[in-house]
Amino acid sequence: MPNKRLALIVKHCDQILRTREIGDYDGAVNGLQVENSGTVTRIAATVDASLTTVRLAIAAKADLLLVHHGLFWSPRQPWTGKNYELLRLLAENNLAVYSSHLPLDAHPKLGNNAQLCTALGLKSLKPFFFSHGQNIGFKAVARISRAELAARLARATGVKPQLLPGGNELCERIGVVTGGAGGELQRAADEGVDTFITGEGPHWTFALAEDLGLNVFYAGHYATETFGVKALAATLSEKFSVPWVFLDHPTGL
Repeated sequence: MPNKRLALIVKHCDQILRTREIGDYDGAVNGLQVENSGTVTRIAATVDASLTTVRLAIAAKADLLLVHHGLFWSPRQPWTGKNYELLRLLAENNLAVYSSHLPLDAHPKLGNNAQLCTALGLKSLKPFFFSHGQNIGFKAVARISRAELAARLARATGVKPQLLPGGNELCERIGVVTGGAGGELQRAADEGVDTFITGEGPHWTFALAEDLGLNVFYAGHYATETFGVKALAATLSEKFSVPWVFLDHPTGL
């Protein structure tokens, strides 16, 4: 099986993540972005595909790199300089790259949003935050103080969240969309939440949160999006009997 393992893993990922069905930004290029000889003996998972994380994957002796943010958000051509170095390292080290952006965000079990909700103790999740043709986040009814929710976020992500205290001290309708959804506070409020958890947002959202009566937690784009690749790698490891490792390369953003 080893020479066919990459194809089997890719097929499985595409099926469970509904890769061809979930809409996304053009630059996401979800699915297998770079193939190798077909062999997978060790999986590495990380948030961002970059020259640095490719080097980390090679050092970890991985031949499949799972990422949330892939290689093609901006044009890579021409293949010179650092782009050539990246291409050379991938080819010389037989390293395949599989990327999943919104399909991984939206997955009801393995996704960033579902995993973060579980880590926060939120239950009875409902679909939330329509984007690119589907809901990608989740919302829940709860009764949690802002201070307690901040503490839970810090424990889950390892990062102290930034609070925009636009709403009440008691959080009762909580929406979660990991990553960079901070510019969409109006959409979150329109969908009926009084507390919105995401990764990052712009300066002007502080005043908007006050105007909307909305609590907003910015818990870190990177920090909120480590969950999905870890969960995906773990399930692939179990199914295909392949070891995996997480490559932590935080941006601080």
